[in-house]
Amino acid sequence: MQTNIFEPASVGSLRLKNRIAMAPMTRARNADGIPNDYNALYYAQRSGAGLIITEGTAISDTAKGVLHIPGLYSPAQVEGWRKVTKAVHERGSIIFTQLWHVGRVSHVSNQPGGMAPVGASDIQASKSFAWGYDEKGKEGFVIASKPRALSTDEVRQIVKDFANAAKKAIEAGFDGVELHGANGYLIEQFLNPFINNRVDEYGGSIENRSRFLLEAVDAMIEAVGNDKVGVRLTPYGGLNELPHYDEIEATYQYLAKELAKRNIVYIHLMDQQSKGSHALPDGFIERFRSWYDGVIILAGSMNREKSEKLINAGTIDIAGFGEPFIANPDLVERLQNNWELTPPNRDLHYGLGLHGYTDWPTYRQN
Repeated sequence: MQTNIFEPASVGSLRLKNRIAMAPMTRARNADGIPNDYNALYYAQRSGAGLIITEGTAISDTAKGVLHIPGLYSPAQVEGWRKVTKAVHERGSIIFTQLWHVGRVSHVSNQPGGMAPVGASDIQASKSFAWGYDEKGKEGFVIASKPRALSTDEVRQIVKDFANAAKKAIEAGFDGVELHGANGYLIEQFLNPFINNRVDEYGGSIENRSRFLLEAVDAMIEAVGNDKVGVRLTPYGGLNELPHYDEIEATYQYLAKELAKRNIVYIHLMDQQSKGSHALPDGFIERFRSWYDGVIILAGSMNREKSEKLINAGTIDIAGFGEPFIANPDLVERLQNNWELTPPNRDLHYGLGLHGYTDWPTYRQN
């Protein structure tokens, strides 16, 4: 039987009005880190998606690598996010927030008191960019600063920060949280043996390098329940200077099986080819499905045809769309009717203005 991806569906523990997810995308629209009425409008405009996953949300004041991003570590931020979740729920969509720590992909201007960012090690991402202030105080892309390696106790504290942010997310009305274990940020820095040169229990073997991710998941499950915790992964990616290594496949097989034991709500995979990085190898998604029998979301270069083919084959359960949602707030309706998509303007992706944020017309308004 063919699945209609535009019809309501029960997907694992999720009850969705369709099988389309809006993937997380940084938009940098919060000067004070507190979500506001414009953020609520932005997500409400895009709530044709059955599942919305918000932009990466900082779990602490040291977790940031981009200016003007929202957080989830203060009461004011919880109150701000309530506006967003209420607006989305009123339009019948489910909304998760993505919990984010960038690790070494940060700059001293993003950090309290101008201190060094932290990472799995002190190896600098010397060709990668944060969004911060340059030496003249001008806002823009700046080379990531040299990090300081986290102590063992500090790693455990960040695990607690993830759990505390998860609690605040549920308090703010979110239906769940997604752990950002992708794109070369802190969690993935621990997974990669070229970046993780630690000699404590968080370094060395696949099991040790995966420990931080799994401890964070376990802490979040304890805080909010396994039916409210998802994880995003980018196997074979490479963003932010994460080199390929011999044990990639074995690492993600181990993670898939460990996460399956925990019965989390979903794993969200991203193919980074659309970001100018490496594509997932042929057959990888099918192999991942053989390791993990829970809900799988796939994002990256998705279209209607590809989504329907993979969902009907049972390879994935939900199709994730990122950048197309920016310029097409009515993306689901456009896909359903095979209407032309408005191309994005990447010069407007970041920044505090509303232009390029809430002023994109729908197809019917054009």
